[in-house]
Amino acid sequence: MVHILISTICSRSYKQQYSRIRRTQTGNSTLTMQHWILLAFLPYLINGARVPGRGTILDGEVQKISEEIYAADVNRAVSGDIVLNLQHQISRSEINEGQDYASQRLFSYVNEEKLFSKPTFARLRALLNNYDRMAGNAEIVTSDEDQEINAFLDEIFKTQVIDKLYHFFFSKGYYTSMTEFKKDMKEMWFGMYSRAKGVLDSSGFEHVFHGEIKKGAISGFHNWVHLYMLEKQGQVNYLSYNYDGPWLIFPDILAFQYKWSNYLKSLGSFFVGSSPEFDIAIYTLCFKTRPDKLCNISLDGKAAQIQTWTWTKSYYGDGRKYVASSYPNSP
Repeated sequence: MVHILISTICSRSYKQQYSRIRRTQTGNSTLTMQHWILLAFLPYLINGARVPGRGTILDGEVQKISEEIYAADVNRAVSGDIVLNLQHQISRSEINEGQDYASQRLFSYVNEEKLFSKPTFARLRALLNNYDRMAGNAEIVTSDEDQEINAFLDEIFKTQVIDKLYHFFFSKGYYTSMTEFKKDMKEMWFGMYSRAKGVLDSSGFEHVFHGEIKKGAISGFHNWVHLYMLEKQGQVNYLSYNYDGPWLIFPDILAFQYKWSNYLKSLGSFFVGSSPEFDIAIYTLCFKTRPDKLCNISLDGKAAQIQTWTWTKSYYGDGRKYVASSYPNSP
């Protein structure tokens, strides 16, 4: 097929080809597939234009946009808004032990009045009581819960964080409008699929921002706001930490060991002090550009990595993949 197109282009002009196709049509002959493809693509090939599609995204471009997203996160915590009490650091060889080395809570202080009154934080918190943490228990999304999802998306789409991410994707041919991007964000993050027992029991958002219990252990759970809320309620018992990133201001990246009720998370990594829109923007950036890989980003001039995983057992739309998981990689 390619050879037919090339030889035809070289031998005749576009107008000549169009006239020949028209004569074939009026002569009651059937147009071949080659003719239709030629007619559709000749304007691009003759004029040297690129056929529309997604541009290649280099690591340097991912790092640049991640810095822009970081700079745009005006809702993140600042010094004094959060005080952590890390206590004991464990090594990699100790992460499966589940030993409680912390006599006190992880969060000594969070400025709830300031942070949680911000609209995106408020909309996030409203979502976190909508999920059954047990994998295999079907999730029923009520109309009220769907409205809360839409309200969360409406709020984060008002921010410069999401605006910068959209314009980056737009420039690379991923989306043609903000409406298309928003619709896809809802599907990839909130579309339901089955992790256990063949029932619709999970979504990317539930797994990453809320957390789940599967096979007797914590699965997912990479959002600091939910971790703080559960610790305050006495449902989470902080045990130790393994990694504290080099950032002296928020957001920082840390990896903790903790229990939710009696279920252990041997090592869970988090952005701490970030806004909800920052978390979902960085995770989406890496999910779309580096699926199922380590994604190299840059935050305040310091290197970081995000691990993303796609859900491969079911799809939405034209074969698009749901978020299975995404989280900061801790060295």
